[in-house]
Amino acid sequence: MTLAILFPGQGSQEVGMGADLFDHRPDLLGARADDILGWSLRDTCLNGPDEQLVRTDRLQPALYALSHALWEEIGPLIGGPAATAGHSLGEYNALTAAGVFDFWAGLRLVADRGRAMANAASLEKSSMAAVLGIDDAAAASAAADRRSEGGRLWVANLNGPGQVVFAGGIHDLEWLAAHAAGYGGRRVVPLKVGGGFHSPFMEQAVGPLAAALQRVEFRQPSIPVWTNLTAGPVEDYRAALLQQVVAPVRFTETLVGMGQAGIANYLHVGPGSVTAIMAKRTVADSQVHHVNSLNDIGEAVAWIESLVQ
Repeated sequence: MTLAILFPGQGSQEVGMGADLFDHRPDLLGARADDILGWSLRDTCLNGPDEQLVRTDRLQPALYALSHALWEEIGPLIGGPAATAGHSLGEYNALTAAGVFDFWAGLRLVADRGRAMANAASLEKSSMAAVLGIDDAAAASAAADRRSEGGRLWVANLNGPGQVVFAGGIHDLEWLAAHAAGYGGRRVVPLKVGGGFHSPFMEQAVGPLAAALQRVEFRQPSIPVWTNLTAGPVEDYRAALLQQVVAPVRFTETLVGMGQAGIANYLHVGPGSVTAIMAKRTVADSQVHHVNSLNDIGEAVAWIESLVQ
């Protein structure tokens, strides 16, 4: 079966997410998780408020935990997928699903990553914006042109045909809004994020994340994990996770590569459905589905079973 499992990153959250999971999986989402995090996962996910949930140090563990809880529910019900990948933070879910490290090690890692990225973001005001309609080469040119003027603007996420996310300082993103049309952009959408992720704005997060990664034992994946860094599997996933924090998320290339490898079906597991939408837009003739609540599992399993008939 040519099925890939995809996991979401920041931007897929909403207050109230995971409402059906907390009572169903208190072993994963209850007191032990709260002890590791130092705050209530349930209260943050269900009650917010939004300004608390979108905090980088809260949001990353929350999305990781809910996505994994859903994976534990559906994973045993389906055959082994051909590959897995995650968008940014979701790469930690992909590695957990592949057995590279267990959930608890991953939760600690993601908590450390969120704190490190939040601290780095606090050092210099930065944010992100999506540009719709722009191609990857034009996006790279726009960022390079701004930097040639002394600005700080980088391509951060390559999400699919005609959607590129930039990271920059506040004035750099204002420049982008004013000039994007000249590079083929149709619309600029500011993102509600805590900083300029996947760019040199995150350089101060590298040291703390490296220390956290060294505390975790990495095992060989049971299924191929396609990384954001290389848009394919790698030998050293620890190094890939470390570099990922300051490098672009190459999700378009990941999906194109999966399609060229014969993977035609994609299941998004976790809040939202964004990676399924990306796959549908990127891989010709692909079939996609999503699971973001317990109620979605039966339909998703039936869909997967239909693929092998």
